[in-house]
Amino acid sequence: MTSHPQKKLHGDLPSASSKAALVDRKELAAIAFERTRMPMVVTDARRPDLPIVLANKSFLELTGYSADEVLGRNCRFLQGPATSPIAVAEIRAGIADEREASVEILNYKKNGEPFWNRLHLSPIHGDDGRILYFFGSQIDMTEYRRIEALEASEHRLLMEVDHRSKNVLAIVDSIVRLSNADDPALYAAAIQHRVQALARAHNLLAERGWANISVEELVRLQVTPFAATRAVFSGPDIRLPAPAVQPVALVLHELAVNAARHGALAAAQGRLSISWTPGPSGAGFSLHWQEVGVGKAPTPTKRGFGTVIVGAMVEKQLKGRVEKTWSDDGLVIEIEVPAVGFAGR
Repeated sequence: MTSHPQKKLHGDLPSASSKAALVDRKELAAIAFERTRMPMVVTDARRPDLPIVLANKSFLELTGYSADEVLGRNCRFLQGPATSPIAVAEIRAGIADEREASVEILNYKKNGEPFWNRLHLSPIHGDDGRILYFFGSQIDMTEYRRIEALEASEHRLLMEVDHRSKNVLAIVDSIVRLSNADDPALYAAAIQHRVQALARAHNLLAERGWANISVEELVRLQVTPFAATRAVFSGPDIRLPAPAVQPVALVLHELAVNAARHGALAAAQGRLSISWTPGPSGAGFSLHWQEVGVGKAPTPTKRGFGTVIVGAMVEKQLKGRVEKTWSDDGLVIEIEVPAVGFAGR
């Protein structure tokens, strides 16, 4: 490991229970790092583009690269044609916020073979609080996913579809029908992340016994993975009935992804503000989404997949209204969902 005599690292070395172990702990840590079966890398956060400065044997065996081909490079060389931009945005947000992040991402070995990588990032700070390194561990999830897919296929016909499942499936059907992606791999990745957003909302509902869910909790659930420290949330306690939770969750996911890829969260100084208020006469609710630091409005182009999904969920599923406005400060999106949008289906 690189040595810094005048600076301690938070969380970089194991504790020692004897003088001998204390003296040798750096050497022991280096040996443990090298010999562990879990692939691991360390990147230097003080240098441009976060180059890899340490990579253990398991990482080299997993990826097929040699040490000379890895050291000094940013980890993005593992990305490929079907790597999800959404997963990349989550990683970028974790690095920008200097926080831990766990992301499942499709990576590629040196020979071009894809593998599913469960990546965990952890920042290492000095005593002065400044970021020094990022530690990254990887778990190859490819075989697990293969077995999971087989089990899902085997049991799919045995699953009982009740009214809650029907609501989710109706939304998934909308996602699939409204997609016009040309690249099958990117199309599949986009579908997967949207279904995962629905799954998070579904799990929240299941945990609460399908009771009403607060708007704030749902906003934080869908937006925090992309903007842990760069978003401000405010609003009163408004409760959403179960049928409205999943479509609202998908809308929030789409807005957060767009902000992370093209909007305020993709800009160095960009900020996001989200607030909500009760609708007229206390029925339904209104959501105010503001992105600052986006820049000027983009040149009008074909409506993207995310824009279509937001419109479909708000206008058709929730019977509401969505309005987008560009200003010198950035982007403002106003969403209104009336009480009728809360009715069960």
